[in-house]
Amino acid sequence: ACFRLLCSLLLPALFLSGILCVCLVVLLWGVRLWIQRKKRLSSAGRDGKQPLLVAFFHPYCNAGGGGERVLWCAIRTLQKKYRNVTCVVYTGDRDATGEEIVEGAFRRFNIKLTHPVKFVFLEKRFLVEASLYPHFTLLGQSLGSIFLGWEALLKCVPDIYIDSMGYAFTIPLFKYLGGCHVGCYVHYPTISTDMLSVVRNQDTRFNNAAFITSSPLFSKFKLFYYYFFAFMYGLVGSCSDVVMVNSSWTLNHILSLWRAGACTSVVYPPCDVQTFLDIPLEVEKSTSEYSIVSVSQFRPEKDHPLQIRAFAKLLKERVGQEPSLKLILIGGCRNQQDEERVNNLKRLCAELGVSDDVVFRINIPFEELKRHLAEATIGLHTMWNEHFGIGVVECMAAGTVILAHNSGGPKLDIVVPHEGHVTGFLAEDEDSYAETMAYIFSLSPEKRLEIRENARRSVHRFSDQHFEDTFLLSVEPLFK
Repeated sequence: ACFRLLCSLLLPALFLSGILCVCLVVLLWGVRLWIQRKKRLSSAGRDGKQPLLVAFFHPYCNAGGGGERVLWCAIRTLQKKYRNVTCVVYTGDRDATGEEIVEGAFRRFNIKLTHPVKFVFLEKRFLVEASLYPHFTLLGQSLGSIFLGWEALLKCVPDIYIDSMGYAFTIPLFKYLGGCHVGCYVHYPTISTDMLSVVRNQDTRFNNAAFITSSPLFSKFKLFYYYFFAFMYGLVGSCSDVVMVNSSWTLNHILSLWRAGACTSVVYPPCDVQTFLDIPLEVEKSTSEYSIVSVSQFRPEKDHPLQIRAFAKLLKERVGQEPSLKLILIGGCRNQQDEERVNNLKRLCAELGVSDDVVFRINIPFEELKRHLAEATIGLHTMWNEHFGIGVVECMAAGTVILAHNSGGPKLDIVVPHEGHVTGFLAEDEDSYAETMAYIFSLSPEKRLEIRENARRSVHRFSDQHFEDTFLLSVEPLFK
């Protein structure tokens, strides 16, 4: 009797589920046909020919960071290579005109585009703002990006779609509903196996609060949430026809999450190395003061407190020694949170008694940045698992002796021997940073010059030209 009751309930449920699945497939197929028809009607040129539309999904294209440099270099590269291509940028920067955005790219990055770019301005960018999701931020932003991607698709249906900002959940939308060839440039995996291990080991970090690490129940729940998200992230990412990653570190994570090795390649981001290589390189003159320069935005993951503590430790060990040392922290403040972070760092300097020896330079013009790097002895970088490290490359090109974190992009791609010669140094904690800085200052100026020259020779791998060559090679399958 129980079996008959179960069958009488189960069979209608299965039948209903089947009907709903068929309806969903028919609906999605209908939406796809409608979008394709819309595309055919809107994309025909006046002469009857249809230009190839290549769209970049970059909601913050006017931000002026390393990711934006990749975007504008990629567009310039495609414009040089392909004549019958119109580049489209989906952006949420509605406070600027298209002309102002292009002018900003030229002013910040010295990138001049050869043809006009079509901008599609999106109204729902607030859906991908982290502040909208105080909890379950990764999931919230990812679901928000689907709605933002839907708005983008309705406004313009491209032939080729490239997500250049890390919104992988938009990829299936453009592939299966838009009928586009799809690719992506991954600067940083939305979730990584490192993030999973931090939660699994109950480590307290800026993205894993103490109240979670102290509770086994909360930790288990967060771990389940992360594993679920990682599975979904892998599912949507594997829809890509072409995957470009910015470093070996990112490559390792994307390969383990997306399992799309056949279409994945490393394309190093274009760094403006030539500008810094113009700084003349010579043996340091005897001076009464050496400077250590750090270049990075004032964000929690950059770990400026580690720099200050290591510097304070170094000063303690050098009491009475000449020349004196200065730590110059150069970076951008995006908002009030960043400014509060700077105030906290200044308080830390006061606590450690190094306020007179640490200089903060915020949102400075490029020429001043160049001058500080030209005068510095050491370039300092402390972010754990930095996905690439454009600032590290710039310090090496400018002729500083780089000291970066022994992880991520700096360890795997940048601060590596060049033709068997040392190009810089790596450290992990307060003690090793202080010890390595002391060692660098103990070297003769001639030995430091040798390391600086090796570093300079090694950074040509990260030039604009190298980016253009590898980018074109990677995206070629999208144009077939």
